[in-house]
Amino acid sequence: MTTELICRTLAWCSLINIGILLFWWFWIMLAHDFMFRFHGKWFKLSVDTFDAIHYGLMGFFKLGIILFNIIPYFALRIVG
Repeated sequence: MTTELICRTLAWCSLINIGILLFWWFWIMLAHDFMFRFHGKWFKLSVDTFDAIHYGLMGFFKLGIILFNIIPYFALRIVG
């Protein structure tokens, strides 16, 4: 594997993961009540708990994108 191939793969992974994160954010922002009712069928959550869970998981997902996709991409760009 060449450095260029790894960089392109990391760039595509970053774009796909950021797209997933934006899709998730749009669903929470635009269809919050629908998402709460949909998940409320399975779990007994308050609105505050539902929001806190999604906020925390989105932050964790964003941190994972930064740590495992974006930082290695820039590190390989600097080195290679």
